[in-house]
Amino acid sequence: RMLPLSRTQLALFFILLCPVNIIGLWWAVGSPLVMDPNSICRKTKRLAGRQAELCQTQPEIVNEVAKGAKLGVRECQYQFRFRRWNCTSQNKYFGKILQQDIRETAFVYAITAAGVTHTVTQACSMGDLLQCGCEATRSRAPPLPAAGVGMEGVKWEWGGCGDDVEFGYEKSKQFMDAKRKKGKSDIRTLIDLHNNEAGRLAVKNYMRTECKCHGLSGSCTLRTCWKKMPHFREVGDRLLERFNGAFKVMGGNDGKTLIPVGQNIKPPDKQDLIYSAESPDFCLPNRKTGSLGTRGRMCNSTAMDVSGCDLLCCERGYRDETVVFEENCLCRFHWCCVVQCKKCSVRKELSLCF
Repeated sequence: RMLPLSRTQLALFFILLCPVNIIGLWWAVGSPLVMDPNSICRKTKRLAGRQAELCQTQPEIVNEVAKGAKLGVRECQYQFRFRRWNCTSQNKYFGKILQQDIRETAFVYAITAAGVTHTVTQACSMGDLLQCGCEATRSRAPPLPAAGVGMEGVKWEWGGCGDDVEFGYEKSKQFMDAKRKKGKSDIRTLIDLHNNEAGRLAVKNYMRTECKCHGLSGSCTLRTCWKKMPHFREVGDRLLERFNGAFKVMGGNDGKTLIPVGQNIKPPDKQDLIYSAESPDFCLPNRKTGSLGTRGRMCNSTAMDVSGCDLLCCERGYRDETVVFEENCLCRFHWCCVVQCKKCSVRKELSLCF
């Protein structure tokens, strides 16, 4: 089970995540992160331009940005739960990971930018933000006719409450892509900004159409359709695929371009994740690289993938251990309105890395 992130852990995440450090927005030195937007925005003296203005005038959006970051970290922990590096949120180690231009850092940047996009957009649809609402569909082309038996001649139109992903995309870009000083450019900046964009596009480019039928006696004489975001688990799955196929790059001579490393390799597109340094193996604890090691981690003794004991334990071997724990069972609903459960002892065999 994933433990909830503490305020201090999330604060460290933000300090090291953002390209120009939107540190003034998230962190006060010597004190834990306060998620209340009024407290966050008191730090705006360190910000400039549109960012500071929004923090002061629209703190409720800042609150949704913070929720999006938490969503991204939790999805990272889910996607990497069976890997040697499991998106640990331990302060000293997580910080070291984010100081490197490795694959894991690319995923963290992307999933966080995606989380902010998703959360802000969802807040618009739920009516939680005054600055936005449902997607405007008047200028959108009509949906394509439905395919299938009995759908011929059915009239379609846009309606309902579509997700305004453009608003969420812009707010994510504004807060995650903090501007560098004029004329300053380096490979780290280019990589971070590219991966942020890849995360946002994993939401924006995969909107789905949902429809509802209208008509007498269950007929479908009219279909009202709207656009909805993909579920965030789908976003995480898609970005993990990009992580597995991430491109290694190097900086061009002009300091403004990235070149793929290797012969006959096509340039990465906007949705690909990129990195410039090889990851450590994460087998043993190493504060310098941010590796916690895998000693004591649960593994699957029958699996042949990354969760298998051979790979996860780095061929050090593993031990089997029997644990007994209690869980709710034989639950029954009693009118009204209580659910009563019994406690059952469950025995489970675990494999733990040496």
